[in-house]
Amino acid sequence: MEKKDFEAWLDNISIAFLSLTDLQKNETLDHLISLSGAVQLKHLSNNLEILLKRDFLKLLPLELSFYLLKWLDPQTLLTCCLVSKQWNKVISACTEVWQTACKNLGWQIDDSVQDPLHWKKVYLKAILRMKQLKDHEAFETSSLIGHSARVYALYYKDGLLCTGSDDLSAKLWDVSTGQCIYGIQTHTCAAVKFDEQKLVTGSFDNTVACWEWSSGAKTQHFRGHTGAVFSVDYNDELDILVSGSADFTVKVWALSTGTCLNTLTGHTEWVTKVVLQKCKVKSLMHSPGDYILLSADKYEIKIWPIGREINCKCLRTLSVSEDRSISLQPRLHFDGKYIVCSSALGLYQWDFASYDILRVIKPPDFSNVSLLGFGEIFALLFDNRYLYIMDLRTEKLISRWPLPEYRKSKRGSSFLAGEISWLNGLNGQNDTGLVFATSMPDHSIHLVLWKEHG
Repeated sequence: MEKKDFEAWLDNISIAFLSLTDLQKNETLDHLISLSGAVQLKHLSNNLEILLKRDFLKLLPLELSFYLLKWLDPQTLLTCCLVSKQWNKVISACTEVWQTACKNLGWQIDDSVQDPLHWKKVYLKAILRMKQLKDHEAFETSSLIGHSARVYALYYKDGLLCTGSDDLSAKLWDVSTGQCIYGIQTHTCAAVKFDEQKLVTGSFDNTVACWEWSSGAKTQHFRGHTGAVFSVDYNDELDILVSGSADFTVKVWALSTGTCLNTLTGHTEWVTKVVLQKCKVKSLMHSPGDYILLSADKYEIKIWPIGREINCKCLRTLSVSEDRSISLQPRLHFDGKYIVCSSALGLYQWDFASYDILRVIKPPDFSNVSLLGFGEIFALLFDNRYLYIMDLRTEKLISRWPLPEYRKSKRGSSFLAGEISWLNGLNGQNDTGLVFATSMPDHSIHLVLWKEHG
């Protein structure tokens, strides 16, 4: 057929084809395909691939590609990265997608990081760590051996763990190496707190003492309690030390002179915890920057204003049961914005600005679970058998780690959390070092530490 005649024929066929119904068009194509040979079928296959398999990530503007990618889950995106180098480049550069995926895992996001490839790498690191937590493979254990009698008191700060024992000594340990840095002779320690220069101890002999690490000398002795001192806290800026005792009182001392400035009364049980902290929220009773003292006994948490001019009036008393049928467990979290404490009823969180209970968390079988640490994303809990991590957004336990049999102190000082910044969100750097420490019946200290990343 001549070219001119073929073109006229093709025009007539095209007009007739367009007038057919969809079903008739399909039957026509099926008939033509049945009449085609190998050359025609290959031609048809090549052209159909071009028409049907369009690379939209290559053709679309980058902003529109990013918008579409946001609707896919991270695991699907990782699979899509294998399609081609171009797809991997575009998907890896979709910062918002990977940042959102990291946030959903409980990861901290630093918006100042502009590298588009950074967040995909962070997500891959995050998903590995979260899998390790789920599979109970994120931690490892070790022991500190050196005391010859029961260890009653523990305090952790910046990679260093202080231990106070019934063997009349206190030791300072480097957790990463397990080496004892300092060992000094003291009284029997029920509570300890330290900084670079000094150690403050509360004792079963009813006194508080301040010691110098470098020489082991006692630099100050605080006398006045008539019962064992179970908790101490201090602030160098205020030159104030506070102590909670079995005599039902809290005493406020001048740290430099040892003078008792005030005795705070009102508790009807042993005061097992005192916390001195700056307020971070405003209310009718306090402003941001004010120093606040919290003291806790078996049933109540009392809130006191404190500063250079001491005010002894209790601002508020918090409890979880009016009839005192439910006792508080001997741990207390206060970050200047929220107060958190646990009981057999669950985990209670108070708003410090209003003193209202924000929520009560009741995981399964909570009656024996105690609080160790509380953050914006995670909480660290434990009972007689396990260490638990809870995702506070869902209030679900996402990981647990077995613990050996230990002595669970009624005062709460012979066990503690280590590094706690990760409770506000992991970031790939803060999941290192000490997670948990407790004293053991054989006088050693059992440590739970983060494993290094794989």
